[in-house]
Amino acid sequence: MQTFLSIAFYVGIAALVIVLFLGIANLARTDDNQASRSNKLMRLRIFVQAIVIAILVALGALAGAFKIGF
Repeated sequence: MQTFLSIAFYVGIAALVIVLFLGIANLARTDDNQASRSNKLMRLRIFVQAIVIAILVALGALAGAFKIGF
């Protein structure tokens, strides 16, 4: 399980970097849909960040960094 979460973490980080670069590239555009696209990319980036953070917390729990429960 820890190996799967480690791989998922790195895939999530890669996806996050891709979305971030797409957002930066979108800033250079000047078409009519630029603002709408920028907003959608920002929402997608926040969603991907939340998933990556959840995976990171799960990895920490599996590694014994903290205890969940009583």
